[in-house]
Amino acid sequence: MNIFKKIFKGSIISSCMCFAFQLCATGSTSPQDPLKSVEQLDLERYLGLWYEIARYPQFFQRGCVGSTAEYSFRDDGKIKVLNKCFKGELGGKLKSAEGKAWQPEGAKPSELKVSFFLGLFPGDYWVIDLGEDYEYAVISAPSRKYLWILSRTPRLEESVLSGILARLKNQGFDLSKLIFPEQIE
Repeated sequence: MNIFKKIFKGSIISSCMCFAFQLCATGSTSPQDPLKSVEQLDLERYLGLWYEIARYPQFFQRGCVGSTAEYSFRDDGKIKVLNKCFKGELGGKLKSAEGKAWQPEGAKPSELKVSFFLGLFPGDYWVIDLGEDYEYAVISAPSRKYLWILSRTPRLEESVLSGILARLKNQGFDLSKLIFPEQIE
């Protein structure tokens, strides 16, 4: 009788483990397709000033409003990134961070790396949606942990923003995480 208990117990444990491995292999929720960046990015057209319309919260932007990002070429061919925001409220203390971005060898033009810490700890900077006239851009990373909606103007038309949000939802982004900080007029 003892041997039957062991066999029964072993088969229950094996079944549970197989089920657990099956869940891990397939994912307990519906699988997400890998994130795709835009096919083409003309860096010269991309340079200039962008206004932040929305973002996923990040510790390094805590309390930031009126955020902007400005991109320009550096002497070494990389891109200078200058992020600015007001702390707490528009007109508050101006906070800025300078970094650099570059296209890794073999990557698509829209799949950049960016670093703000002396070139250490680079992160993915993928342009995943882009207006035909470069009037807006959406930035993320393959992990989907980061998300920014940028515009050439401090405001986006509601119809344009609605289209962006619909495409983000279709790509598996949790729109409930988005915050829309106050922006300059």
